[in-house]
Amino acid sequence: MAESYNKKGASNKKMMLLTKLQKNRRGFLWVTLGFFLISLTAHWVSAWFAYVQEQQAHSQPIRAGDYLNMTFRDIMENWQSEFLQLMWQVAGLSFLLYVGSPQSKESSERIEEKIDLIMKKLQERNLDQEKKEQIAR
Repeated sequence: MAESYNKKGASNKKMMLLTKLQKNRRGFLWVTLGFFLISLTAHWVSAWFAYVQEQQAHSQPIRAGDYLNMTFRDIMENWQSEFLQLMWQVAGLSFLLYVGSPQSKESSERIEEKIDLIMKKLQERNLDQEKKEQIAR
């Protein structure tokens, strides 16, 4: 009875651990989103101070529309040059691996050769084991 209880307790612990891991599967997403929002906020604040300083240096009025336009343009330039390139590399490579480029596939002949080699090694091991048993008798 105690043995079956221990097995149930162990399986319950495993289930709780799996449930906990499934709930926390999106932890990386939240950390990445947090870093993104912090860096975006820092960019907008520093861009505001740079914009105000530049406008004052040229004796120009400070306009929110001009600031938004300039900052949005800068963000899009950064995204085009880095973010989109990285996303293409990740998405493109994963798509090509999913579709199965010739480099990621093995031919059936090569797989059969590997299986034959494994079977041969297992047979040799069984023969060695039988010889040891005969010597021991």
